[in-house]
Amino acid sequence: MDVSCQCGAVTFRTATPTPLSVYCCHCSQCRRQSSSAFGISAVFPASALPVFPDSDVYSPDLRARLDVFTRPGNAGRTLDCYFCRTCGVRVVHRGRGPDGSPLPRASVKGGLIDGLELKGVSHIWTREAVVPIPEGVVAWPESPPADSRD
Repeated sequence: MDVSCQCGAVTFRTATPTPLSVYCCHCSQCRRQSSSAFGISAVFPASALPVFPDSDVYSPDLRARLDVFTRPGNAGRTLDCYFCRTCGVRVVHRGRGPDGSPLPRASVKGGLIDGLELKGVSHIWTREAVVPIPEGVVAWPESPPADSRD
């Protein structure tokens, strides 16, 4: 899938044709980060993204165009939030476990992915939602079960 930040300084193609899952996250952190009612995240194997040195498709040139903001996450984890050094747009998030090891999946911000399919998207952190959650969708009051994410 083709990914591009707002200014075009950060562009890449995912090594897989579709994400593993797509979430609309209604937590306060995602609302602040996206300046909207929710954030959209497309989850991929980290090995399919050229941002990470442990990826099968790592690009040092791409990584040089990104900076990182790290914040506390859930369950003793931390979240590395990669953003474009030029326009400041958040591009990719990747968690690290309590021991500091990177998790095997990462999320690309959905608005940056050309042609991202939102049909069947799941909604998470709905207990913090500021807009109605559509009826009949898969939704969780907080994070999805551990077996559906990393």
